Amino acid sequence: MSDPVTVEVTRGTMVESVHRGAAIVVDADGAVAFSIGDVLRPIYPRSAIKALQALPLVESGAADRYGLTPAELALACSSHSGEPGHVATAASMLAKAGRDVATLECGSHWPNLTTGVAQALARTGAEPTALHNNCSGKHSGFVCLACATGNDPSGYVGRGHAVQRYVAEAVGEVTGAPIGETTDCGTDGCSIPTYGFSLTAMATAFARFGTGIGLEPVRAAAAKRLRAACAAEPFMVAGTGRFCTDVMALFGERVFVKTGAEGVFCATFPDQGFGIALKCLDGASRASEVMMAALIARFVPMTEAQAAAFARYRSPIMKNWNGIETGTVRPAGALA
Repeated sequence: MSDPVTVEVTRGTMVESVHRGAAIVVDADGAVAFSIGDVLRPIYPRSAIKALQALPLVESGAADRYGLTPAELALACSSHSGEPGHVATAASMLAKAGRDVATLECGSHWPNLTTGVAQALARTGAEPTALHNNCSGKHSGFVCLACATGNDPSGYVGRGHAVQRYVAEAVGEVTGAPIGETTDCGTDGCSIPTYGFSLTAMATAFARFGTGIGLEPVRAAAAKRLRAACAAEPFMVAGTGRFCTDVMALFGERVFVKTGAEGVFCATFPDQGFGIALKCLDGASRASEVMMAALIARFVPMTEAQAAAFARYRSPIMKNWNGIETGTVRPAGALA
């Protein structure tokens, strides 16, 4: 199946570029409320499923053992911008487990350039550390999980390490696609395994994550706690001016959204009982955000004030370097 055009980019009176993609909305029993494109083709979910990967951190008792705060739990689900609050929170998580930045195995990179944090760091003459890595919160959670369960955290990114076995079990169970030796497996940007799942399996997982339906009580409680943490501390999930942070700040616990690399996005709308998964085929985040915004607008009731605040995400306006409006990025086809 060929993925249809889901997003158009306009300039003047013309459509200048298009993005193709696939998306699906299901409930926890797998009933389909919306579907477009090839939703059965396996893809790598990348960071869009970090909240599922954080389930063992709570289920194991590690979060309680180390007294992790809602901000720290939200950071464990995040792809953050490397702002000072993110860096300090990741360091705090490690310290509670008796560890420091040297334990992290995610690598280092400069913080998100759009926030100005990278420029500020460069002006001091300092270099970024692994704490600035957008995945440092997830990895700090992995370190806490290893230490709390009596495992040496060294090598925790490896597929055979106890931490990754816990994570694989949780993700396989909630997706309904158990992970085995023959499951498609790649290496994520932060060095942990990333497994291939269909958008249908991912959407089902997030419907379960949002409702608890189909999950054992301990896992359902862990999911609810992580959702509440992200709703209470949306800045920790992404950062200043970021889609995930702004949308969760606007809707609270009614909408959980999480972006991933290469145009992947997952979400749950707990009040409606839905899970959502989508991918922009060319990996463009400008398109995946518009696709997700279109589905939020379709399925989540909004007040007038919320609709007005949300409008800029549905059809973002493009401007040139002089601030002149040049066009829009807008949903197309069945998403329009």
